[in-house]
Amino acid sequence: MARFSNFFVLLQVWLSIFATVCAADFYKLLGISRNASPKEIKKAYRQMSLKFHPDKNKEEGAAEKFSEISRAYEVLMDEEKKGIYDRHGEEGLKQHEQRGGGGGGGGGFDDFFSGFGFDPFGQGRGRRQQDNRTPSVELPLEVTLEELYKGTTYDVQYVRQVLCLRWEMCMKSMQECQGPGIRLRRQQIAPGFVQQVQQHDERCVAPGKMWLNNCAECPSKTETEKIELTIDVTKGMRPNEQITFEGVTDEKPGYKPGDLSFVIMEKEHPEYHRDGDNLYKTVEIPLVQALTGFSMTLKKLDGEPFDVSINDVIESDQVVRVPGKGMPRRSGRGFGDLYITFEVDFPDNLSDDQKAAIKKALDPEGKHTIEGGHSEL
Repeated sequence: MARFSNFFVLLQVWLSIFATVCAADFYKLLGISRNASPKEIKKAYRQMSLKFHPDKNKEEGAAEKFSEISRAYEVLMDEEKKGIYDRHGEEGLKQHEQRGGGGGGGGGFDDFFSGFGFDPFGQGRGRRQQDNRTPSVELPLEVTLEELYKGTTYDVQYVRQVLCLRWEMCMKSMQECQGPGIRLRRQQIAPGFVQQVQQHDERCVAPGKMWLNNCAECPSKTETEKIELTIDVTKGMRPNEQITFEGVTDEKPGYKPGDLSFVIMEKEHPEYHRDGDNLYKTVEIPLVQALTGFSMTLKKLDGEPFDVSINDVIESDQVVRVPGKGMPRRSGRGFGDLYITFEVDFPDNLSDDQKAAIKKALDPEGKHTIEGGHSEL
């Protein structure tokens, strides 16, 4: 019996707190919707503060009203405070501030009720505020190595769904709606006891607002729109880097549009292979050039020619570094390097005269002989 009495006292306290939370409404103080952007909040605050500023408004209660407006502005412009207020109301925010703004330490009303298996605000413990955005989209963008070297732009057309012109005419008031897709329903579990259950309901599009299906003003909620986008591919960009356009994906009542990202996909190049800021290339040379040296002209990826001179003997598969002939660095400071792998092309056979000439050039005194060992045929 004592446990039942304690439980009843706790329930009464909870109902008192819940009533306090419902009573406070910073959004109404500023005359804005719960989906208002920071820019809209700031604009509303300026208008209301000018109206009720004590220096300009000498009416009774103006100073108190100005203080309430300032408090509302302070909370709604702070992302963390706004999230707590939207979930738990002003009383919940006060509890949070009394704990120093931290999530631990105990003593808050969330912790108070958690031991009895209740969440007075219909949310799971530790759950973060929902990010009410439509899904973001990633699309591949195939780019040549030359375009990544020089930089380029692409003009593309993106098709998305946007809210029809009169979509706001298709909403009705519904206090059970707590936000997009969230509905808080009360059900009696015993005489004098009411439980609140959070449910998913797509018809809830905003706090206190429900969508009217088959509404004549906007029967399909959205309509198709084509938007023009210019993609700026900067010099030195690497594969898997993303170019993002914020807030341009599909619109949905109660949600902010997600982001559209284009992911750089580097096309395979017939001559060059890339690794970071460096380029790699394979060049085949005849034996005579490998032995005597040579000079050759190559082209950078922007078409500009440059010379490579080799005076030393080159072995097959030897790698030579050419500084500053790689990809432009993303920092804008200089270039990577070019690494050339030389493959020596040996002749399939030589005439007797050619063999004699080579021996005379490389071993005029006949000192180089192979001694020891034998092979069996």
